[in-house]
Amino acid sequence: MCGRYILTETVEILEKRFNVTVPESVQINPSFNISPGKFAPVITNERPEVIQLYRFGLTPFWSKKSSMLFINARAEGDQNPEDDPNYKGAKGIITKPSFRKPIRSQRCLIPADAFIEGPAVEKLNKPYVVYLQNKVRPFAMAGIWDQWTNQETGDVINSFAIITTVANLLLQKINHPRSPVILHPDQERMWLSNDLPLAEVTGMLNPYPYELMNAYPVSPAIKNPKADEPGLIQPVGERIMPEYEIKSSQSLRLEGMGNRGRHKFL
Repeated sequence: MCGRYILTETVEILEKRFNVTVPESVQINPSFNISPGKFAPVITNERPEVIQLYRFGLTPFWSKKSSMLFINARAEGDQNPEDDPNYKGAKGIITKPSFRKPIRSQRCLIPADAFIEGPAVEKLNKPYVVYLQNKVRPFAMAGIWDQWTNQETGDVINSFAIITTVANLLLQKINHPRSPVILHPDQERMWLSNDLPLAEVTGMLNPYPYELMNAYPVSPAIKNPKADEPGLIQPVGERIMPEYEIKSSQSLRLEGMGNRGRHKFL
């Protein structure tokens, strides 16, 4: 699953990166611990030109209560219950009752700088910040959204879930069985297209290349959903994989742990 993530970019960076505008009514604050129940920026197929704030934790339109029934939507649906990382079968998300409508007509991009995962057993008692190498941020996770209306009051809640798929090799190294679907930049506008054939939609639901990612351990203080400060993402150990930076002299320099200055952790 993917239940926590990070987004600290400015409005200007988000607008430029995703070619959108942020309405004056939308207040975006940096967050080091976006957890279920919080409202976070999304770009939907319904309004692909702007960033909106939706609640993290999807409530299907048919639900009797506003409960956050789903923070994630499995690409395999009810298939692959063992979370086999080599699974190549059907994308059952298209037939699962809660997701079959949103995956067809209610898709969204979820901007993020990184996400938080822990081992299957220890979970957020042993958390890692997982990010894309070479300072590729923000990136977009694939999501679905829905709109729920309180039949008694008329109040409307727009909410979203992150689509997950099998773990790539990096996630396997921290013993986590799932990974959010991270879209390549050239897939993002396609993902929001209302005319995209379903086969092409499901064709994007794959693990991101592990060699373009990395992770480092952080304090379990991040498991508190109310905690939200830069110190949460400071490294407490080495990165999972070494990183090398090509210098102008053509030499290679081994990168250490995350930068401890400001909140630029990658």
